[in-house]
Amino acid sequence: MTEFGAVGCNYSISDPEVDAMFEAYPPPGAAFFVIEREGRILGCGGMGPLADGEPGVSELRKMYFQPELRGTGMGSRLQAQIVDSARDAGYEQCYLETLEHMEAARRLYRKHGFVSINKPMGNTGHSGCNSWMVKDL
Repeated sequence: MTEFGAVGCNYSISDPEVDAMFEAYPPPGAAFFVIEREGRILGCGGMGPLADGEPGVSELRKMYFQPELRGTGMGSRLQAQIVDSARDAGYEQCYLETLEHMEAARRLYRKHGFVSINKPMGNTGHSGCNSWMVKDL
């Protein structure tokens, strides 16, 4: 997130769960995935219930990739796995927050059926985000 200027208390990188990802995504209503190569973590992402959101709404969270993993198709694969997990857990929608200048990420999400909305949903605490998207599952 530092690469994209998304640092500080208004961004997901400052969430307490970052220090304990495994504990922050307990099944069956949440899941977290890691992409690893030769013992090195190159990407991750997860889903869980949207904080203070409507019932049936999940949030795609903490989808981060190292530069060397970008453009390899792994973003599409991980995003699909996260969305499938949300659907399998019984959610009806998947919501995410990002930044307008993260154009490649927003293209990826749009490619897979996410649509932009005009305002945030729930209460993620990420007031630094200025782009919100949702997908019906």
